[in-house]
Amino acid sequence: MTLEELKEKGKVYLIDKPLTWTSFDVVNKMRYSLCRTYSTRKLKVGHAGTLDPLASGLLIVCAGKETKNIDSYQAREKEYTGSITLGACTPSYDAETEITDGFPTSHITEEMIHSTARDFTGEIMQRPPLFSALVVDGKRAYIHARKGADIEVPARPITIHDFEITAIDMPRVEFRVVCSKGTYIRSLANDFGIALGTRAYLSSLRRTRIGSFKIEDAMSIETVIESIANDYNESRDDE
Repeated sequence: MTLEELKEKGKVYLIDKPLTWTSFDVVNKMRYSLCRTYSTRKLKVGHAGTLDPLASGLLIVCAGKETKNIDSYQAREKEYTGSITLGACTPSYDAETEITDGFPTSHITEEMIHSTARDFTGEIMQRPPLFSALVVDGKRAYIHARKGADIEVPARPITIHDFEITAIDMPRVEFRVVCSKGTYIRSLANDFGIALGTRAYLSSLRRTRIGSFKIEDAMSIETVIESIANDYNESRDDE
């Protein structure tokens, strides 16, 4: 693929985002690699749907003209797998912030866990985490949170198409979720714990699908960067 083709036609890269990387880390790495390989200083690169640093899995990165389709990709149904730890909570609803434990779990049965998961399917109102990038009063919510500000992030409608409990090893519960755009799995974990009469936080998360794009078709960031060089070299060989 030539630089002109990349800019005019664009390309979609399916990346298996590793743990601890932010989505912007991946985009920056991709932009640097593309610009360096194609000897250009300017190229549009963006991702279609943020993954938190402690989440892994499918990240769609668009380059060139494909960046115009980012909103379309973001709007598609998403699937996740992961685990929720019961009996503890954190301010961020995941393991990124300090864990407070000691909440009751002895009253929770396996049937309660399965039936409560079913209660969350359909269209529900969900309040995003305070530790999020949503803008509240002109600032990112996480900026307010880090300063200890007492603000409220408004709830909004989302759809949970499927919330399946795949394994239970108390206090850890493994799950699969299929949901709409705008769903915070961290908030789902927090609300799930409250509904069970305890507290909970998201202890692991992996995105496995966005629309028809599947994690099985994704590659590591290193492999994708290698493929960029191969595409460029093949285009030069054809000249």
